[in-house]
Amino acid sequence: MHNPSSTQVKIVTADPSAIGLFGLAIVTLVASSQKLGLTDGLSLVIPWAIFLGAFAQLFACIHDAKHNNTFGMTAFGAYAFFWFATATSWMVKMGVFGSELAGAVDGKQLGFAFAGYLVFTLFMTIGAMETHKVLFFIFVLIDLLFIGLTFDAFGAPEAFHKLAAFAELGIALLSLYGCGAAVLNTHFGKVFLPVGRPFGIFKARS
Repeated sequence: MHNPSSTQVKIVTADPSAIGLFGLAIVTLVASSQKLGLTDGLSLVIPWAIFLGAFAQLFACIHDAKHNNTFGMTAFGAYAFFWFATATSWMVKMGVFGSELAGAVDGKQLGFAFAGYLVFTLFMTIGAMETHKVLFFIFVLIDLLFIGLTFDAFGAPEAFHKLAAFAELGIALLSLYGCGAAVLNTHFGKVFLPVGRPFGIFKARS
């Protein structure tokens, strides 16, 4: 009896973390400029939120799924959809979808969304401890961003808005470094830009 042979094909894909971090870096850089009062309005923040914050991170999410990287897939996917929702919320407030929606805005609803993302980011920060230190500190800054955004949405003092603004700028700068490290360390096959070893608290260092 003839037994047909089977062939296994391994598909190798590049590490998508660099493009994901790049998307995060650029959108937070542009958005923080508005929060810090360096630029005005949200009209030209929205395209960067959609294409860099959302689509670039969604692309990284999909490819991290192919790598069987649950942590990366979940992180990039969750923040991609955050930026889709944020850009849409801005457009609602600006009246893009009509005056009826714009007139019914309650900013506290965003506060509940930000609070949910804060909880999510806190446990993702624990996971980042066993990836590398640059990623860990990016998540710490995202924690601070969501603390600031949450309290600001509920009408807390201006200091929380400033906390969100400076945290967002820090995310941008550190994510740019992380992107550069991911690209150049892989490209040169050695540590060109150090990212720091995992903490080794919850699992042994490899």
